[in-house]
Amino acid sequence: MKLTIRVAFAACFACLGMTPVTAEDNAQPPQLDGLYTIVSGEKDGNAIPADKLKGSIIHFDGDKVVGTDKDKKEFFGSTFTIDKTTTPYSIAMISTAPVKGDKAMGIIEWKGDTVKLAYALPGGETPKEFKTKAKQHYFVMKRVTKSEK
Repeated sequence: MKLTIRVAFAACFACLGMTPVTAEDNAQPPQLDGLYTIVSGEKDGNAIPADKLKGSIIHFDGDKVVGTDKDKKEFFGSTFTIDKTTTPYSIAMISTAPVKGDKAMGIIEWKGDTVKLAYALPGGETPKEFKTKAKQHYFVMKRVTKSEK
């Protein structure tokens, strides 16, 4: 019976020219996994000074992301999911550090070795573009190459 229902739904989507979204479609992209340096950042509509970002490392691993500063101290951690049905992709994060359980919604894009991430802090409006307003952060990150590790 369950197989019949699945086949019927698949047939309906095929007839409509649509592809059903599966768990695999929204699986975290393996090409995102790795270490990144922060190239630039913005908070509340203002650029974050380069000296505050220098030496920071962002580590994407499966559905987790952790940020450490130049002294290797964790300043940010969260689990996340990415919705690849939107353009740019939507990202939903739940913090694990410094405050556990805070939720942040945003957008993410990656091309080659560059990742752009913009998100709202608690009480902020979810960004629709890669720039910030009040209670928003935006970072451009570059993948760390083997020679830089």
